[in-house]
Amino acid sequence: MPCRTGSRPRWPRRTTCRVLAFFGAPRLAGDAALKSTRLALLSLLLCAAFGATQKISTQQTMSTEVQPTPATYLKLAAEVDGALHNDDLNLWFPRSIDHEHGGFHSHFTRDWQWAPSDGKFSVFQGRMTWVASQVVLRDPDKKVEFLPYVRQGLDFLQNGMWDKQDGGFFWGLDDEGKITPQFGDGKQLYGIDFCIYGAAAAYQATGDPRALELAKNGFYWLDQHAHDSVNGGYFETLTRQGQPVLPNAPPGQIEEGPIGPVGFKSMNAHIHLLEALTELYRVWPDATLRARLEEILSVVRDKICVEPGVMNLYFTNDWHAIPGPDSYGHDVETAYLMLETDELLHTHASEKTERMAKMLVDHALAYGWDKTNGGFFENGPTFGPAVDTRKEWWVQCEGLNALLLMHQRYGKQNPIYFERFLEQWAFIKNHTIDSQFHGTVNMTTADGKPLTEDKGSIWKAGYHDGRAFWNVSARLRELAQNP
Repeated sequence: MPCRTGSRPRWPRRTTCRVLAFFGAPRLAGDAALKSTRLALLSLLLCAAFGATQKISTQQTMSTEVQPTPATYLKLAAEVDGALHNDDLNLWFPRSIDHEHGGFHSHFTRDWQWAPSDGKFSVFQGRMTWVASQVVLRDPDKKVEFLPYVRQGLDFLQNGMWDKQDGGFFWGLDDEGKITPQFGDGKQLYGIDFCIYGAAAAYQATGDPRALELAKNGFYWLDQHAHDSVNGGYFETLTRQGQPVLPNAPPGQIEEGPIGPVGFKSMNAHIHLLEALTELYRVWPDATLRARLEEILSVVRDKICVEPGVMNLYFTNDWHAIPGPDSYGHDVETAYLMLETDELLHTHASEKTERMAKMLVDHALAYGWDKTNGGFFENGPTFGPAVDTRKEWWVQCEGLNALLLMHQRYGKQNPIYFERFLEQWAFIKNHTIDSQFHGTVNMTTADGKPLTEDKGSIWKAGYHDGRAFWNVSARLRELAQNP
């Protein structure tokens, strides 16, 4: 999911047009001619690289003498809880509440002062509504305080982001709720994902029937206008009226859109559609919704993810992949999202989902892990060292979550995941978290030097760190009970 500091929606830094000629890109889906030979060779290379990584990790972590015991788990859980409150929730709330215009203000300086508004962005509004809802659901002591924040978010999703003329959620608006050139009047799958996500969580937190109706209407509108009944998945760029926008740039050129090339399908929008529909299915187990959720799980796992544990970024509408770099943060995040959905649908994740989730994390560790400083780099080729060695806050938080998830599942067979988890947490504590003003630094160098100042933007809410810290804290306590 793109998470950026700039106020104008555009392609993520890591996915500019240069990805179309990126060397060493993930294998094109459907390339069957050399499949068996290439996979055999690539698997050998991956095993060799990952084996070397394990050896280095064992040597580094043995010196720390931190063992996965119940006492260790509980100590770590307390630390993560502290970060959840001191570096996420206590900073965003009630500071982000926009009493004048509704919804949530997104732009904050390093010391958490309001900066000039960048407007009201669908992704940010949905994410912050979800975060406030999770506090109500997870922390009884804060329920009374946070219920008004949930309603604040829900009211704006319903009265601002929802298009009362043509239906669907706008991509973005100005503070007055008006259409602007910055966002345009169209609809984007990525933004609709998070509006559904926030509304569904708001219903779970409040029981307000308006929230469920809004989430259902968002799904109905999306399914009617954007579902690709021929190839599966959803069209991503839509007109205000809901007409899919197909590629129309001259041959050899790509029209730039807010998430990727206009008229194509993306990994990013579909992994978060998986997340959004999963959240809605928790409160509304509708048969059509379940069918779409099964479909998107299959699309993500079997079309977007490919051997040996990478994801293509962009696709034609019939799911032919466009070469691009491997985004390590999306790999580890998707491992978690696929398992979450499969377990909700079937109680236990399938062997197919388990295998792909593990491969995504293992590959990111083999090629995207910083063996010197800890933490995951930004992106790189399928095989070979990372090209972009910066470290983004959300990638580190998603990495923390995925590493502990893998430790819980496979830690008895392989200590690598807990060792890397400890190193990831150390990097977050020492570099991603701002010890002076608190909160997370958007982007750092590989060795942890800050590259950005602002703490909040339309692409940086309290969602990635909040979700990761909640999940990690709960999982650590489960492990303490059942080590």
